[in-house]
Amino acid sequence: MSRVRVHNFSISLDGYGAGPRQSPEAPLGEGAERLHEWIFETRSGRAMIGREGGESGLNDEMFHARTDGIGATIMGRHMFGPVRGPWADESWRGWWGEEPPFGHDVFVLTHHPRAPLAMLGGTTFHFVDASPQEALELAKSAADGADVIVGGGASTIRQFLAAGLIDEMHMVITPVLLLGGESLFYPVLPGLADYECAGLACSGGVTHARLTRKEGG
Repeated sequence: MSRVRVHNFSISLDGYGAGPRQSPEAPLGEGAERLHEWIFETRSGRAMIGREGGESGLNDEMFHARTDGIGATIMGRHMFGPVRGPWADESWRGWWGEEPPFGHDVFVLTHHPRAPLAMLGGTTFHFVDASPQEALELAKSAADGADVIVGGGASTIRQFLAAGLIDEMHMVITPVLLLGGESLFYPVLPGLADYECAGLACSGGVTHARLTRKEGG
């Protein structure tokens, strides 16, 4: 059965998934690139950017698991790129180069749809003006029974949590204080009461936390 998952979403100690003062020069917000440093210390993370070496172990296993059994991804427009408002043109093709690491259909939530963008390696970006429920219906159809990842950012995940659409969430808590930005859990969503912590594990200075829906929740 297809599940809706969040996986490898990095947050700061104070709960932010992006830092303050986001801009084209600092699309993650000031200081937030530190949230993802753990990825590029792993073997899989370094391979993703064409580099050799890196560490094996839990962090590598968790990062690599991001692709296991996934048939589609949903993301917010800010995760796709720094362009805001109507598209001045369609030259922006994402952060990941001509062969993004997804290998499946990716649904980008935006109030300014544009034509689908087919990339090398099997990734096609679809730009949809849709509610979380509508976007999930499209993604599940594309996933054909495989799981759907809600990739981020924090505001997009909050929308899906508020709608009760996420089955399982894996967060990576990093040793960083951002003191502002986009919070994953604040203001507190009433729907969080339907989830419980199903596991905690520490490795290489970060903590992996897994939330699952309570039985009957």
